[in-house]
Amino acid sequence: MENDWRPSISAENLKSRAQLLADVRLFFAQKGVLEVETPVLSSAAPTAPYLDSFKTNYIPIGTSPQQTYYLQTSPEFGMKRLLAADAGSIYQIAKVFRNGEQGRLHSPEFTMLEWYRPELTFTQLMDEVSALVAVVAGFPEAIRLSYTRTFEQYLAIDIFNCSDQQLRLVGLENIPSLMRDIDLDRDGWLELLMSEVLEPKLAGFERPVMVYDFPASQAQLAKIHTDEQGHEVAARFELYAGGLELANGYDELLDAGELRRRFEHDNQQRLVLGKAPMPLDEHLLAAMTSGLPQCVGVALGLDRLLMLVLKQRDIQQVQSFPFNQ
Repeated sequence: MENDWRPSISAENLKSRAQLLADVRLFFAQKGVLEVETPVLSSAAPTAPYLDSFKTNYIPIGTSPQQTYYLQTSPEFGMKRLLAADAGSIYQIAKVFRNGEQGRLHSPEFTMLEWYRPELTFTQLMDEVSALVAVVAGFPEAIRLSYTRTFEQYLAIDIFNCSDQQLRLVGLENIPSLMRDIDLDRDGWLELLMSEVLEPKLAGFERPVMVYDFPASQAQLAKIHTDEQGHEVAARFELYAGGLELANGYDELLDAGELRRRFEHDNQQRLVLGKAPMPLDEHLLAAMTSGLPQCVGVALGLDRLLMLVLKQRDIQQVQSFPFNQ
């Protein structure tokens, strides 16, 4: 019904949601990780071509011109400014917003858990993510697979030595619904194969799966390092469980100049895609120039985690109200 006022979440699920949030806070309190809050609105926004931000206008009283602000897609930039100011280990349970994302597994507004640990290594962060979902959701310890091995095991592709045409042929063979004239770059094919072919296969595991060491071209805000085979890869991992992507973690990039180059490259890609370039977060870049400590960080979708715990098929069943109400 168009004017239905009732919540989309049941009373039982509402209590389970409250318990999940309490368990998360207890987990970090026991580890001495500080809960923080950062602004939801910012004059800058992520440049990633695959993200679209909500924007709004701030209209000052008086004669000053209106100013454009953006709702956060993640609390990352503000939290990194706190890290640069010696905040130490921090976490945040934040409302985040992504324009255009709506469906059974997506909502334009959802709840993200994000945390940063200056004292942990990349491997130790993976351990901590596995420990968190074990404590708050009862999941068994996660299996770990490198990105390279995942493609080799399930698609018999060596991603470092195959051609773009070979990737295209594998994509068309494994995703019959694709149009034959689809035009994607190398990363486009890799990301499509991961989401449409490999993620469903990972759902067959009875344990969560962490895929790590992504292609360097998909580093986003992660460092680049060399894997055991001598290939340059991104120090990045993703956590999957029950066929859902739950978390994305990084050994965080510390070089402000490199981050600016990545932002500018993203904006060039946005223009190619017909999207508006986004204003760079100069406050973040200044904080990183001042000195962001060595740290690792991860973002985890709490709504999706609760969906798995409660065996719900639609994200609306774990949120108080659907987006359109």
